[in-house]
Amino acid sequence: MQQDPLILVVGVCASGKSTLAKGLRELGYHVRSFAQEHSVSRRLWQRLDPDFLILLECSYETIRRRKRVSWGVDRYRRQLRLLANARAQADLIVRTDGFTPEQLVSFVHRQLQQLGIGGLDSRGEAG
Repeated sequence: MQQDPLILVVGVCASGKSTLAKGLRELGYHVRSFAQEHSVSRRLWQRLDPDFLILLECSYETIRRRKRVSWGVDRYRRQLRLLANARAQADLIVRTDGFTPEQLVSFVHRQLQQLGIGGLDSRGEAG
């Protein structure tokens, strides 16, 4: 893996993609979020050629609590189908229903550290 690996975050709407990406960037990771769930191609995420793929999942009920959505469970199921390829290829899958934003970032940061993937250590130095 290269010195500064690209981490890509995908997941259903309101699963925490933007929140996680922002938090990980603040910790020194090279990370992007990608709205694969709105794509027409199940493999569009692969064009970004990530070194590490994180898939975030949450229930439809959680989405409704987090965000005012005007669509129903059928669209949620369609998002899950569009994410099936990413789910099969994901290096890390995180169910975000029970996490606060801070807990999500902290949890994934610990997982990445255990896997030896970049970011800043507790002293604020590159890992």
